[in-house]
Amino acid sequence: MAITLYTYFRSSAAFRVRIALALKGLEHDDVYVHLRKNEQMSQAFREVNPQGFVPALVHDGRAISQSLAIIEYLDEMFPDPPLLPKDPLSRARVRQIAYAVACDIHPINNLRVRRFLMREYARTEAEVDDFMRHWIEQGFDALETMIGGSPLTGRFCHGDQPTLADLCLIPQIANARAVNMEIDRWPTLRAIEKSAYEMPAFVTAQPKRQADAE
Repeated sequence: MAITLYTYFRSSAAFRVRIALALKGLEHDDVYVHLRKNEQMSQAFREVNPQGFVPALVHDGRAISQSLAIIEYLDEMFPDPPLLPKDPLSRARVRQIAYAVACDIHPINNLRVRRFLMREYARTEAEVDDFMRHWIEQGFDALETMIGGSPLTGRFCHGDQPTLADLCLIPQIANARAVNMEIDRWPTLRAIEKSAYEMPAFVTAQPKRQADAE
């Protein structure tokens, strides 16, 4: 078994996959792709992932992109510990929470959007941070209601063990903190973050702990 992760320390999508690999105890090699230096545009990386995004994972010579697809692949190949519940309704709930982050909050809060707003619309760093905070706030308000109001919520988004939902939520909270957002206004999300960082897998996957961290 050979696993290689193409990653960048600041990428929250790569953060998700790093957590999954750590939870499952999977050894892997890291290849660092510096997004701010546009290394994702190189021909060599485009041969791994034509979209030019991180993360990308290569397992036994086969490349997979998109963080949620990677995580579900790892969960099917290495099912212990499981990152999705067994029953269909619970699986749908976990995916609902994960997609709320990965499909609705994160895509308009990433480096490509930041660069576009600054380049094409001459927005300042402060204005772009305000833009980021606006959409994270709206998303977190919805998540707090969705998760906090459910009896299915435990120490984590669904029960007392981390799932795909937490692998999406925790990196997004890190993104929020990076633009100086206070998390205490969302007590359920804050409690889940606290539970997550009591586990070594979440701690070791943090951006600041990566070898390419600046």
